[in-house]
Amino acid sequence: MGKLPRPIPWLAAGEGFPPLEEAWSHHDPAPGLLAAGAALDVPTLVQAYSQGIFPWFSLGQPVLWWSPHPRMVLQTQNFKLHRSLRKRIAWFQAQAGCEIRFDSDFEAVVNACANKPRAGQPGTWIVPDMVQAYTSLHKAGHAHSVETWANGALIGGLYCVNLGRMVFGESMFAHQTDASKIALSALVAFCRAHGVDMIDCQQNTQHLASLGAGEIGRPDFVAHLGRNVGKTAPTWQFKPVYWNQLLTSGTPDLP
Repeated sequence: MGKLPRPIPWLAAGEGFPPLEEAWSHHDPAPGLLAAGAALDVPTLVQAYSQGIFPWFSLGQPVLWWSPHPRMVLQTQNFKLHRSLRKRIAWFQAQAGCEIRFDSDFEAVVNACANKPRAGQPGTWIVPDMVQAYTSLHKAGHAHSVETWANGALIGGLYCVNLGRMVFGESMFAHQTDASKIALSALVAFCRAHGVDMIDCQQNTQHLASLGAGEIGRPDFVAHLGRNVGKTAPTWQFKPVYWNQLLTSGTPDLP
């Protein structure tokens, strides 16, 4: 019989998180799981993200808190702008009625992410409590939506958390081809323009890896947080000029 994992602490509302080193390892049933319980209020979420912790749970489960090791991140200078996406962005820019908006309909973006089909999954981790929590975080100025609009319709986007000069990606959706990739490209362009070097992606996926994301160790991730979350946050407004640096950068055209 295998060794049982350490019990996960149950946190009361307002209680601090345990040290990240106490998270379950890759030998345990749920690598990265750190704690359960606590509240999904704004102060708790800000405390969690500033320490490298995020909530992730399904309907019927308690609030679960995670700090995986290694951590999937997108270094903004490593973003892979594939040839097809570069052409798609250029086409998008040239179309009347196509635009990137920030925060014009945050709740619509979160709900679209919650309702998107997920292969092999019966439901979503963006449960009603999470929608409410991130909406409150948005109203407090710490969560933002990057939205792809065409002819007055929201066709894709993503939402993220921002503390200082650190951005934490949460989820994306698309109602039209490449609409979420255009939103992510806009976020990368915005981050580059404002000195944000890293976007947290939390979990390793093949899709993120294809766009240039990679894994780093938890200590390196936490050290980066320590250098950046206390800085002044950028003003969340997208300007078309931000595309220029991304589209004319030295990133090679990839198939």
